Amino acid sequence: SYLVFSQEKPEGLFINSKAPEFKLTDKETGEELSLKDLRKKGNVVVVFYRGNWCPYCSRYIKKLQDSLEFIKAKGAQVVVITPEAQEGIDSTISKSGATFPIIHDKDMKLAKGYKVAFKMDEKTLGRYKNAGIDLLKNNEQTKDAYLPVPAVYIINTDGAISFRFFEENYKKRVSVNEILNALEGK
Repeated sequence: SYLVFSQEKPEGLFINSKAPEFKLTDKETGEELSLKDLRKKGNVVVVFYRGNWCPYCSRYIKKLQDSLEFIKAKGAQVVVITPEAQEGIDSTISKSGATFPIIHDKDMKLAKGYKVAFKMDEKTLGRYKNAGIDLLKNNEQTKDAYLPVPAVYIINTDGAISFRFFEENYKKRVSVNEILNALEGK
């Protein structure tokens, strides 16, 4: 298992892999829901995003919100996962009007479970900091800064991955149409 830890680049979970469980708090009811509970209602579209400071992420979250009714019409729900702490999440919600749950992935547990976490190199971290983005602070991380590859998974009612979009280039995103087609099994 040492090899797994020395592997620098994540490669994401593959089709038919079992999706790691997670819990979230429903904002409206205040009750805790698990992925298992969500799956009982239908497919779950799980989206990893880097943070509200990333314009590509912000635009994508807005697109998902704008198309949420289409996704819901296919019997699916959206859950978004980010390393950003609550302040950043609040900023994302106010910018995008997001009504779906956004989970703060404390210690990158989910990103690691879904095999999308990667460690930022010092140079990039420094460039971000010079641009006014302090990732360690934003994400409540201590020594090393981690980010997720902005991947999208669809988890079916059996808890398996039925669709994956995994692209290390954060400027490339899967279209909502592709997500809708995948939900239809096309």
